[in-house]
Amino acid sequence: MNFTYHEKSGTHTGFCLVKSCEKKTNKNGGAYLDLVLSDKSGEINAKLWNYDENIHGFYQPNTLVKVQGTINKFNDVDQLRVDRIRAAIPADNVRIEDFVAGAVYSGRAMFDELVSIAESFSDKELSLLVRTILTENEEKLLYYPAAFKLHHAMRSGLLQHTLSIVRLAQSICRIYPFVDEDLLLGGAMLHDIAKLDELVANETGIASGYSVEGTLLGHLVKGAMLVDKTAERLGISHEKAVLLEHMLISHHGDPEFGAAVRPLFIEADILAALDRLDARIVEVNSAINGVEQGAFSTRQWALDNRAFYNHGRVDVTKETDLGLDK
Repeated sequence: MNFTYHEKSGTHTGFCLVKSCEKKTNKNGGAYLDLVLSDKSGEINAKLWNYDENIHGFYQPNTLVKVQGTINKFNDVDQLRVDRIRAAIPADNVRIEDFVAGAVYSGRAMFDELVSIAESFSDKELSLLVRTILTENEEKLLYYPAAFKLHHAMRSGLLQHTLSIVRLAQSICRIYPFVDEDLLLGGAMLHDIAKLDELVANETGIASGYSVEGTLLGHLVKGAMLVDKTAERLGISHEKAVLLEHMLISHHGDPEFGAAVRPLFIEADILAALDRLDARIVEVNSAINGVEQGAFSTRQWALDNRAFYNHGRVDVTKETDLGLDK
């Protein structure tokens, strides 16, 4: 987090975006605020103890605040103990856009590339089905994140995650000509399409939580439902629609990770592997970004609670290269 450190007082001060804000009660019955604050450099959990709403106020997600407090370690992770907090005001001259992490490329550039690739499919039915679903969801796709907190949780993150998998899939198809490229790329383009319904997000590109449908059904099932409904409307072959639907409901690989079924043909299995690979690459790189050479990151609960080593042989701050003009 880009806070200013005041050595004399040992406090940190700065502006940041509220990702979440909950009023909670401690074991002694006292009220406190549990917040997640963020800027382009990352996010931090924050606690405001002895909370009084009349004094401290309450803050909705996706609002800017100015905070002052001390940073300490809790379970090996930085946590901000808030001393003072207030909403940002016009005189502060801060813009919400400056505090929102974004994809390497514009949403428009990535969206247009996906549509262009789909147009090149030799299977015209798959091409029509994929392009229709993409274009009918264009507005939200341009800014939606891929996650609430983990990989690609940023503006246009869903498109960056999707195009990253498409690029990996294109490389695989050049090596293994027995893989159905249209099917694999089509599944890759649509595998997370229902995150547009699963996550609640606005044009800042930050998710504030999960929708009721997202919680009850999840994006795998909702995505398959969307493919089924759209294919029927367009008169697409039922067999092709079922293949895509299977890829969507199985792309988490195993039931313990949310898959409705395990992948049962090669393109589905490849998609599940690439989805996991892209997420892991981004999460591991994020963990060591900012870690000194020869040091370990904090333990990453989403990565088997491992601490990752920065060997320093490469520049981990280099941006993802998807072969587009920025």
